[in-house]
Amino acid sequence: MNLKRITFGNGCFWCTEAVFLSLKGVKNIASGYMGGDTENPSYKEVCTGSTGHAEVIHIEYNPDEITFEELLLVFFKTHDPTTLNRQGADVGTQYRSAIFYYDEEQKRLAEVMIKRLTDEKVYNKPIVTEITPASKFYKAEDYHQNYFANNPHNPYCAVVIQPKLNKFAKEFTEKIKPGLL
Repeated sequence: MNLKRITFGNGCFWCTEAVFLSLKGVKNIASGYMGGDTENPSYKEVCTGSTGHAEVIHIEYNPDEITFEELLLVFFKTHDPTTLNRQGADVGTQYRSAIFYYDEEQKRLAEVMIKRLTDEKVYNKPIVTEITPASKFYKAEDYHQNYFANNPHNPYCAVVIQPKLNKFAKEFTEKIKPGLL
């Protein structure tokens, strides 16, 4: 199997990890940090906004099962790419909308997707997603990995993540791994 990788910053990694873990073709996900200057940052440091890092999910996927374009569509449909350094109540550069690409084709396809969504007027405001070369990925602390599945009774999971997953499942039913609906 020839796995490819992409790293997305689209707000709180607890929410985005849960969405992408449910997709057919996604083989591995790690929550972490990318795009900043601090080496080996902690969650506490990243939350201050002073490290320059974004909360991200690093995805390994099988392009024979899910295309990069499909991943991009899920990325754009499951967060607000028009808010600079913010997702809902989460504010700061660590919550910015970002695509950290690993090759020029990913960069090109991300630019094409943004142009398409802009031309189709999918959003009322301009898309502010940054498209940046991938830098060093720092895996988040263990308790952040697979957070939703490991903490289903956490109030944040019930109030924020579950409704996001329900909305996602309605729109992307055919892309969800068997047994997750």
